Amino acid sequence: MPYIPHDAAETAAMLAAVGIQRLDQLFDEIPAALQAADMALPEGLSEMALQRELEHRALDNAPLRCFAGAGAYAHHIPAIVWDIASRGEFYSAYTPYQPEASQGTLQVLYEYQSFITRLTGLEVSNASLYDGASGLAEACLMALRIQGGEPAILVPEHLLPSWRRVLDSMLGLQRIRLRSVPYDPDTGTLRLPGDAGGAAALIIPQINGFGVLEAVDALTDWAHAHGLLAIAVVNPLALALLKAPGEWGARGADMAVGEGQPLGIPLTGGGPYFGFLACRKAHVRQLPGRLVAKTVDGQGREGFCLTLQAREQHIRRGKATSNICTNQGLMVTAATIHMAALGGHGLRRTALTCHQRASRLRKHLAALPEVRLPYAGPFFHEFVLRLPRPASAVRDALLGHGILAGVPLADSGLGEAGDLLVCATELLEEADLRAYRDALAAVLETV
Repeated sequence: MPYIPHDAAETAAMLAAVGIQRLDQLFDEIPAALQAADMALPEGLSEMALQRELEHRALDNAPLRCFAGAGAYAHHIPAIVWDIASRGEFYSAYTPYQPEASQGTLQVLYEYQSFITRLTGLEVSNASLYDGASGLAEACLMALRIQGGEPAILVPEHLLPSWRRVLDSMLGLQRIRLRSVPYDPDTGTLRLPGDAGGAAALIIPQINGFGVLEAVDALTDWAHAHGLLAIAVVNPLALALLKAPGEWGARGADMAVGEGQPLGIPLTGGGPYFGFLACRKAHVRQLPGRLVAKTVDGQGREGFCLTLQAREQHIRRGKATSNICTNQGLMVTAATIHMAALGGHGLRRTALTCHQRASRLRKHLAALPEVRLPYAGPFFHEFVLRLPRPASAVRDALLGHGILAGVPLADSGLGEAGDLLVCATELLEEADLRAYRDALAAVLETV
C-alpha cells in the first residue's frame, strides 16, 4: 500500500490544475458497472486496519473469467518469475553510460537476446523495444533504410487495429505511405495484390487480427520475388508450436517483431510491456536499440558489453538510425526468467494447452443455434464468433455472468457488427469453457 502525503488543500490544488473538481472524475472512463458501489471508509483508521478493511472488500469482487485477447493475454506466471525480478539488483537496475560496469544486467539482456533468436530462427535480436506496436514501426523504418527507394510499406487490413494506429502515428508524419492489403472475407487471410508497387516491405501477421494463421511460406516467397523484405509479426508463445519466421519460405523472413507480454508479463491494465525485434545478420547495422555481446577481457575472463550502438542515438539524435536508445529492462528480465523457468518443453506445453482449450471452446460455442464461425482456417488460441446480435451488447451482458467474453471487432473497424474475437489460454478449465457456452446461450435469448 503506497503512502500518500497530500492533504485536502493540496489535493484540491492538483485537481484545479487539471481542470476538474472531484477525484472520481479521473475515473469517468471506467464503466459504472465495474466501479465500486461504495468506497466510503471510516475516519481515522490505522494503516494496518485500513489494509485489512480493503482486503475484506476485495473478497467481494468475483474475478471475471477472461476470454479476451487481441494482443494482450492472461497467462499463468510462475511465482519464481517476479520473485526474482523484484530483487533489488534487477528491479532498480539500469545500464549506466559506462555499461560494462553492470555485468549482471548485460548478461540478462544477452540471455534474452539468445532466447529470442532461438524462438524466431533469426541470427540477431536487440535488447527489446517499448512495445510490439512501436517495435513494428521501427522494423518498417529499418526496412526503408535497407531498401531505399519509395517510402512505402504494405500493411494487411487485418493487422491488429491498435498496431495500425501506432503505425499511422509514427510513420504517417514521416511521409511514409502505408498501403493497405485487403483480406479475403471468406477465409480471413491475406489477399495479395498483383504487384508490389515499389514498396520496401510486406508485413506478415502470424497470427492475424482474426486469430487465423496465414500461409506464411507463400507470402514470404511472394515478398522476396517482388523485391520486398518480409516483416513477420508473431506471438512469441505461439512460436513454441509454429514454424519460426527464419524458416518461412525459401529464404525465411528478414525481420520478426512482436509483443513480449505473453512471456511472464501481467496484463496490468495495458502495460508496461515490451517489444522484441530480430533480424538477419546482414541487416544488423540497421537494427535499432541496444545490442549486447559476449566477449573476453585482457585476462581471458568472460564478459558482456554493448556493441554496434551508434553514439548518435544518445547525442546527435537527428543523425541516428533510430531514436530508440533504451530498452524495457525490467520486463525483459521477467521474460528471460519466465523462458528459462519453463524451458522449451514448458513453453511448448503451454502453447499446446492454449490451442487445445481454444479448440474445445470453439466446438462448444459453434454448437449453439445462430452462432457462426466465419473463418474455418487454422488458428492458435483465438477465433471469431459471428453472433446474431451486436457483439458489444453480448459482451456487456456476459459481464453479469462473470465472463469477459472477448473483443468486439467492429469497435475497431474490423469485421461485422456481430463479430467477437474470443481467446482461450491455459488458465481456463473445462468448467470455464462450459460456463461460457451456457451463459452465451442464455444471453442470446434475451439480448
